[in-house]
Amino acid sequence: MGVPVQGAAWELFHQVLEAVRHCTSCGVLHMDIKPENILLDLATGQAKSISFGCGTYLQDTAYTHFAGTLSYRPLEWTHFGWYYGKPATIWSLGILLHQMVCREHPFRRGQNISWDQQLSLPQRLSQECQDLIRWCLSMYSLEWPSLEDLFCDPWMQDIHLP
Repeated sequence: MGVPVQGAAWELFHQVLEAVRHCTSCGVLHMDIKPENILLDLATGQAKSISFGCGTYLQDTAYTHFAGTLSYRPLEWTHFGWYYGKPATIWSLGILLHQMVCREHPFRRGQNISWDQQLSLPQRLSQECQDLIRWCLSMYSLEWPSLEDLFCDPWMQDIHLP
């Protein structure tokens, strides 16, 4: 019997969070976090963040240029033409987690995300997992968690391995 989807997602997501924390602590913003940019060694289960071609230096001021995959673009960029690096990373991580556990992108390619849009999640997901995804993909960036908040989230604290 294989590892349940949420258990495998938990392990992989935890490794991605560690990689993002390492990069930001070194002043680097990946800018293109998505499944295609995670290399997984199937023999060891170790994940590596790859493809830093869109990466940049982390700054405290707003970014006014976006380089990366359009379907992962930060919500503020879509609506205002600017965004902040760390919150934009949280948005991308929310999309990534959604893809890991739901096996699809939460927002259809080319679809405009509206401020009143409700995110529908499958009932098979634990309430903690649903809450974490909704927190990262809230339509209000002031509500988004920090990277450290993600590590402390109840879903991330629970061990999801068989």
